[in-house]
Amino acid sequence: MKNMNDTIDKASNFAHGAVDKAADTANQVADKISEKGEELRSTEERLRSEYSSYIRENPCKSLVIAMGAGFILSRLLGGSR
Repeated sequence: MKNMNDTIDKASNFAHGAVDKAADTANQVADKISEKGEELRSTEERLRSEYSSYIRENPCKSLVIAMGAGFILSRLLGGSR
């Protein structure tokens, strides 16, 4: 009986260790994802500010670029009719 209890204890300890390791890994991954999300938000804010400045300084050129991009996208996504 003692041998069986030792085996159960070893299996239990192994399972607890595996769960703890999986939880630690999951926490590390969640931290990395959160960190990358912060970086993406920062980059988005910076690009939005730069594009807004460009559009304010070059309204006509920006309008032509937007119309051209819209035309190209409509051709690519619209298919042939």
